[in-house]
Amino acid sequence: MAHEHKVQIIASDAGGTMTDMMVVDTEGNFTIGKAATTPQDQSIGFWESLGDGLELWGIDLEKEAGNILPAIEAAVYSGTAMMNALITATGRKVGVITQRGDEDVFLHERSRQTWAGYPYQDILHHVTHRHNQPLVPRRLVKGVTGRIDMFTMEAIPLYEHEAAQAVEELLDEGVDAIAVCLLYSYMNPAHELKVKEIAEEVMEKRGRKAPVYLSHQLCPIMREMGRLNTLVLHAYAAEPGREQLFKIEDKLAAGGYKYPLQIVLAHGGLTNIRYPRLHEASFSGPIGGLMGAQYLAQVMGTGNWVCSDMGGTSFDVGLIMGGQPLMEREVVINRRVYNIPTLQMDTIGAGTGQFVTIDPITKRILIGPGSAGAEPGPVCYEMGNEVPTVMDCCLIMGILNPDNYLGGKKRLNKEKALNAIKEQCADVLGVDPYYVADGVYKLINSSMKEHIRAVLYSRGFSPADYQLLCYGGAGPMHVAGYAEGLPFKGIATMPWAAGFSSFGCAAVDINHRYQKSTGVLLPYGSEDDYKLMMGQLMLNTGWEELEKQAAADFAEEGLSWEDADVRQIAYVRYGGQMDDLEVVSPVSRINSAEDMDKLTNTFEEFYEKVYAGVAKHERAGFQIMELGLTATLPKVKPKLVKRPLEGTEPLKEAIKGEREVYYDGKWHRAIIYDMDRLRPGNEIDGIAVIEAPATTLFLPPGKHIRMDEWSLIWLT
Repeated sequence: MAHEHKVQIIASDAGGTMTDMMVVDTEGNFTIGKAATTPQDQSIGFWESLGDGLELWGIDLEKEAGNILPAIEAAVYSGTAMMNALITATGRKVGVITQRGDEDVFLHERSRQTWAGYPYQDILHHVTHRHNQPLVPRRLVKGVTGRIDMFTMEAIPLYEHEAAQAVEELLDEGVDAIAVCLLYSYMNPAHELKVKEIAEEVMEKRGRKAPVYLSHQLCPIMREMGRLNTLVLHAYAAEPGREQLFKIEDKLAAGGYKYPLQIVLAHGGLTNIRYPRLHEASFSGPIGGLMGAQYLAQVMGTGNWVCSDMGGTSFDVGLIMGGQPLMEREVVINRRVYNIPTLQMDTIGAGTGQFVTIDPITKRILIGPGSAGAEPGPVCYEMGNEVPTVMDCCLIMGILNPDNYLGGKKRLNKEKALNAIKEQCADVLGVDPYYVADGVYKLINSSMKEHIRAVLYSRGFSPADYQLLCYGGAGPMHVAGYAEGLPFKGIATMPWAAGFSSFGCAAVDINHRYQKSTGVLLPYGSEDDYKLMMGQLMLNTGWEELEKQAAADFAEEGLSWEDADVRQIAYVRYGGQMDDLEVVSPVSRINSAEDMDKLTNTFEEFYEKVYAGVAKHERAGFQIMELGLTATLPKVKPKLVKRPLEGTEPLKEAIKGEREVYYDGKWHRAIIYDMDRLRPGNEIDGIAVIEAPATTLFLPPGKHIRMDEWSLIWLT
């Protein structure tokens, strides 16, 4: 092979518009490929983005796949395909078997679901609250008599003839899968297991096969609505999504790749695509960036980041505090609650693919809510969309280079974009099209700035304690606008901003997370014998069960359980409180009353940091309603190289030329730089445009950038 790069890791992030691919060699050097996302067959976008990334190192994938793929040690995927199936309601036909009397569960929902996902003003007004359209229609929900009580005892035996009849009726309806969710099955699964046995007998007789999913196996957690939603999500979107992942793996294997494809989970872990609880990967799309920021925090020693990710469809904001991302155990997606541990990200629709229209009555400029996506894309793509987008506005302003989009692979039609903005927006308002484009640019920046402000201030945090990290293909083009006026400690982006989420996916360790509901009550002044009994009966047995499950998953994936870093978790609260805190247990088993005290003391120390010392309330006793387990194995990662600082003046070959840029109501002569040729220590004053093949950094007048020794670009 003529090239000197030995590829070790590939990591892809398939967004709604573009698929980014991070390619890392054995020395930790990396490059980023980009291609349009292909929702019908994800393996096409995956392969094309890999080819694009390798091309930057002079490697032709089609010719050299047989040399490259066998040497790769890890191939990682993250994406939004499963979530999109959920949002567009295009999943499988699922039947549900639940408790007799609870068949209307999707119609009455949980009260929180009727307002979850609404803006604040709508939450206040009950008249706006409405129920979700059920993913499973009422006729496909069947009830069976039988009851396990909260003490794990059988209060009413299972009526087996009803279970058989329910399965018969669902098969008559032609369902693709059956989901079984019965009360307290996470404490005693006997009834769910029996229903599955009956279902398999009925199918055997009828010669018809449909998978049966049980809630206690996939999400053994209290809070019925979230558990049922999670189970349905798994059957409805995750399992069909697995078929797409196998297509990617097959394509890699055909080229000689030796290992299973790995997928990023919503809690920031990594697993292989045969993982039984694949629904945990449904929301993995925006997670990569947070993991990348966590990795940066570890390497650079900066604890607090606000992560902002702008792509073609959405704008995501997440927080890294003290080097760790925030975790939610219940996540709301598309106004439904799911029992899936997820890194906290707050998303609004604000991407460069969003449509720009004029309200016919008020004559106001409207951005979104619709988006042009990857197909047909903005007007300048010339793929059939005629409605102008935010990207078309940036193009006619001169911020984007029509000849350098995706490194020149896609030529953008500036004239077509200008005509669309003129006819549909500027002429309607009786103004200049460039004035409209400038207004759209400022408007979307303003809505992103307000979103960042809301994320921080609603939690009681201040920008002054954080550095802002900007990434996503469109982030650097807008960051100077959306960070304006927020007093961050520092504002940073990087040359690989477009592939930062895939960089984060490459930087993740193999990590599995398990959770299970339990019922530990420790009144104030509990006797030592009682503490020990609670610990052994509830915590130890729960942890042992989760460890067995984790060891089995590791064996299934060919991973070494002996080398795993296993941590036991308890979710502790004071008696009577509604919220608990995640506490990593200082002991792996409760073998004495002192061990239980160590656990509650760890909780109290943490509680004091999160709230305040005066808020502690040990006289209320303690409750543990859920426990968990994490099992982690390190894997190869990209290296961040620290390079020596050079002079402040960029090299002559870093300057590509000049062009006219419209900003703030007038035209400016802007110097154009090549981002890949900037060196650590270089500084640039605005107005300037710094171009990379996959992203563009716009520097308005009065702004200044400097590249540091980690190759991060700091904006001041």
